[in-house]
Amino acid sequence: MVKISLIGAGSVVFSKQLMVDILGFPELSDCRFCLEDIDPERLALTEKVARMFIKQRNGKAFIETTQSIDEAVKGADFIINMVQVGGFASTRIDFEIPEKYGMKQTIADSMSVGGIFRALRTMPVLDQLCQAILTYSPHAVLLNYTNPMAMLSLYVQRKYPEVNYVGLCHSVQTTSKQLALYLNIPYDELQYKVAGINHQAWFLELKQKGEDLYPRLNELKQKIDEDPSFVPEHLYAYKGNDSWFRENFKESAAETFETDKVRFEMLARLGYYVTESSEHNAEYCPYFLKDQKLIDRYKIPVNEYIRRCRLILKEFEEVKKTINSGRELHVDTSQEYAGFIIHSMVSGEKSTINGNVLNTGLITNLPTSCCVEVPCLVDRNGVQPTYIGELPEQLAAYNRTNISVQMLTVDAVLDNDKQHIYHAVMLDPIAVSMVRLDDMKPMVDEMFEAHGEMIPYFMKRGNV
Repeated sequence: MVKISLIGAGSVVFSKQLMVDILGFPELSDCRFCLEDIDPERLALTEKVARMFIKQRNGKAFIETTQSIDEAVKGADFIINMVQVGGFASTRIDFEIPEKYGMKQTIADSMSVGGIFRALRTMPVLDQLCQAILTYSPHAVLLNYTNPMAMLSLYVQRKYPEVNYVGLCHSVQTTSKQLALYLNIPYDELQYKVAGINHQAWFLELKQKGEDLYPRLNELKQKIDEDPSFVPEHLYAYKGNDSWFRENFKESAAETFETDKVRFEMLARLGYYVTESSEHNAEYCPYFLKDQKLIDRYKIPVNEYIRRCRLILKEFEEVKKTINSGRELHVDTSQEYAGFIIHSMVSGEKSTINGNVLNTGLITNLPTSCCVEVPCLVDRNGVQPTYIGELPEQLAAYNRTNISVQMLTVDAVLDNDKQHIYHAVMLDPIAVSMVRLDDMKPMVDEMFEAHGEMIPYFMKRGNV
């Protein structure tokens, strides 16, 4: 029986999706789920949801729960990490303190001050998790979904190279589906190759039956330039009603296209379409958030993640109400990679994913010690990253602006050098565009004070 442990399983909105995906494979219908969370109420709710899904599918899966990472790891074959350290309270700090110093953020979970401190809060949990893996289940595969993906993946792979690790995101699947909709082609006819870094990977190839789709994508950008309110007519008629659409689109496909202006602008400037949404990418560069006219022009939702957190909390309450009333939840399977990886490694059936791994010469014009997101083959032999070679230089150069911040943040902890956190903020693209140099250190110091004991690093050699 395959044991699959979910760390932070109280994130019921996401954990329920992963369990449905896993149970969708007949070879995994008798797996053993171990659900771990420090919040007993959330853990109990996730257990109820899991048992309901197993019953719906006539499965034979076994459920156990624990509040101990060590117990969850013991005997595990696959470990899925989805913790959010500090929850909504810490997320608000990540937005509110930088805002006092003039910084606007949209998501604040992958880059900039919010992303840096989210990483610093999460690393102690990853230390505990990786040490447990090496002690109790050194053969286990660690699948990480927690952001900031690049920083955390780099941290684990540098500090714990013995851990069998891959970082997972859904930006490639989501963006490829969006592009198929934008271009009005069947998704199963879309061919693509994507590589770069997490949330900033590039569609190096985009084709339909061998035909290059970039000319058609550039035509859409030209129409946007001619009429900023332009939306392809077919998007008004598209009504997605599955869980993937609800998770990854706004009210409609048309509205999603209309607000996807940052990525189309970067397409025009760099020649390639980037993964992850426009609201994410607006804060990975210095161009779009520095004044209100630009924010309005590109329809950028400032403080967007605060709004999403409130929606997630509301959804949690709705799930709790549904389960406690005895009614059933129905969730569609998704394109999340975790289920495919586990299925391929157990069954031997091959699959392809995009994974976040250490750059061991995979992308030759990015630093060898950074984290890259590349296509990976998966079978019984595990996750096997593929060689890309050189990115177009403008793309590699653009990636390096983010990589420097990621590497400095990880170096700060590995070298116990708090100065590197100040260096990371000094080089962060949106911090540079909005915060005075003299204000950067006070802003960082205030963040450390606000997050307190959740960040135990830098307490030696006078690095307080």
